[in-house]
Amino acid sequence: MIVEDTPEEAIVRFDGGARPNPGAAAVGCWIDGDGWSEEYSDTIGTATNNQAEYMALIRSLKVAQKENVDRVEVEGDSQLVVKQVSGDWNTDDSELRELRNRAQELANQFEYFSIKHVPRKANKKADELVDQALCE
Repeated sequence: MIVEDTPEEAIVRFDGGARPNPGAAAVGCWIDGDGWSEEYSDTIGTATNNQAEYMALIRSLKVAQKENVDRVEVEGDSQLVVKQVSGDWNTDDSELRELRNRAQELANQFEYFSIKHVPRKANKKADELVDQALCE
C-alpha cells in the first residue's frame, strides 16, 4: 500500500497591487497547510489594483491545486474581490467579470472552498510578497 503525504487543507492568503493604479502590478500568496507552507510572488505586467487582486487569487488557487490541497479557506484584504467571488456583489466591469468567473471555476474544483475579507494588517505576509515583487 502506498500512502501519500499530501496536504489536504490549507489557509490561502492572497494580495495584489499596482503602482501607480493602473501600473506595474504584482501578486503574492501565502498558503499555510498542516505542517507546511508555500509562498509565491511575481510581477504580472500592467494592471489595475483590482485586476492584480483577482490575478493573485487565481494564482494562489492554482498553487493550492498544485500542492494537492482539496479544502481551502481563502483570506484577502480586497473587499471587492471577496464580495464579487462570493456572489454578494455584482461584477459590472467586463474584465473583472472574466477574472471573477475564472476564480469561481477554480474554486469549484476544490472539495471545500470559503473566502472571507480580512483587514490589511491580517494579510501582512501576502502584502509583503507583493511589495517584494514590485521592488525587484
